[in-house]
Parts: sequence; C-alpha cells; structure tokens
Amino acid sequence: MKMKPALIATLVDEHYENLYRFALSLTRNEEEAADLTQQTYLYLAAKGGQIRDLAKAKSWLFTTLRREFYSMRKETGRFTAIDEKEHLEVEAPDNVEMEVLKQASEAMIMEGLSEIREVFRVPLALFYFEDFSYQEIAAILKVPSGTVMSRLYRGRAELRNWLILRLETDTTPRNIVPLRWASGE
Repeated sequence: MKMKPALIATLVDEHYENLYRFALSLTRNEEEAADLTQQTYLYLAAKGGQIRDLAKAKSWLFTTLRREFYSMRKETGRFTAIDEKEHLEVEAPDNVEMEVLKQASEAMIMEGLSEIREVFRVPLALFYFEDFSYQEIAAILKVPSGTVMSRLYRGRAELRNWLILRLETDTTPRNIVPLRWASGE
C-alpha cells in the first residue's frame, strides 16, 4: 500500500534531520547514514500506507531505519553480536559526572558517543537527541522498557568513563588564554 506524495513530503520535512542524525549515530559514516535515511524514506513510500495512526509515523520511521541498519550490517558481514554481561565495567562515582560534563566539549561528547558500544549508543541517541520516552524507545528496539532504562544507565556510565579517560590523557590546557606580547618588549 502506497502513501500519498504530499504526506511523504510532510514526513520528510518533519523528521529527515533527526532520522539522519540517528542513522549517523548508528553508522558513524555520513554516506552510509544518508543512504540509510534515503532507504527508510523509500520504504515509507512503498509501505507507508500501513501506518494507520500518523501520530506514530515518527516511531515507525525510526524503527524502520534501525531494522534497515541491521539488515545492511548482516548483508555486509559487519555486524557482530555483543553479550552485554561480558562487558560490564567499573563505573565512576556519580559526583564525577557533573565535573566531567563541565570539562567536556560538545565535540568530545559526540566523539565519545561514537566510541561506546552500539547496544548503548542507540538508546542514548534516541533518548537525548530525539526526545523519545522509555516506552517509545522500547517499542523501536523491541525490548522491555526496563532494558531501555538499564541500557541508558550503562551507556551513560560507559560514556562517562570514556570522557574521564579522554580528559585525563588530553594535554590541552583548559581555561588558559594565550597572551599576545607587543613587539619590542
């Protein structure tokens, strides 16, 4: 069942940027993210008539994009399963979080997000960048909302640990303004 072109155009206008950003957080590659976003809208054009409640179109788009991403990874052989229990790490105390976030730049946080495991990166991106609720993320990922909360908690901890490590190894001085000496002094 096909969707009307005017409705597709409206959904593209409303959700393209956020959908592309989500695809970029998954693929970590601009070309692949653009392809994945376009593939999602192509699928919308072909099967979008299945959406009965347009209020759920955003969730449908994100779910479809995620499915297409996994399908693409399986086809190219670049998908690896991760056992979450094998990768639990020691977390930094919560009082460190605010200090770390104050010192970290937005670019550093985005880099850290791209470095953490996908199982945590996806819920973090959906929650913080797309403002999805726990229930909406659970529906997109097809997991219980308790799993979403757990992945968000562990993802924040993994991101915080990555930022702490990065800030400890970063030798760039902070809050230092270079002085310009007048010539002849």
